[in-house]
Amino acid sequence: MKRFFTPTLFTLAFTSLAACLAIPSVSTADHHEEGAHATTADVDIPKQAVAVLFPTEGNDVRGVVLMEQKGSDIALRGKVINLTPGKHGFHIHQYGDLRSVDGKSAGGHYAPEGHDHGGPDSDARHAGDLGNITADQEGVAEFSMTVKKQKVHLLLGRAIVVHGGEDDLKSQPSGNAGPRVSLGVIGVANEEHGS
Repeated sequence: MKRFFTPTLFTLAFTSLAACLAIPSVSTADHHEEGAHATTADVDIPKQAVAVLFPTEGNDVRGVVLMEQKGSDIALRGKVINLTPGKHGFHIHQYGDLRSVDGKSAGGHYAPEGHDHGGPDSDARHAGDLGNITADQEGVAEFSMTVKKQKVHLLLGRAIVVHGGEDDLKSQPSGNAGPRVSLGVIGVANEEHGS
């Protein structure tokens, strides 16, 4: 069976996954100090995330997506290259699983409330429904959007997926947006790295 990753990409993805799963350590001394207890309140909840997008088999679509918590919403921005000109479905998918060459191991759209698929401004929609991004004549899509009523830390370990076609924002279950041409795992961003 052909695999999606080269050894280099596997190393990058494994490193990214390891960063997603990293839990701040608490030293043994902290546990034994009188009155000192580690609680979830001591752990910082990530406010920024990043996804580096890799192409699925037969494609060369790549990009980077950045997320930052802004109150109850997420400010999302990014750049994707090597697309065909026009609109492309853009979604958060259930799993951060990149093992299949066609991207299908990422599962369906992230939909914890069980709503039907819709546009990003629909009253009822998947939490992962981000609509479309638009590529120019050079195949470059640069975008900025607000994901309403969503938390960065709830998306960690899931996938961002770019599709080959336009999301019609109504067809079930995923907007008839065509094959998955690029995807990446959402991981905790290094805030000191900058943009």
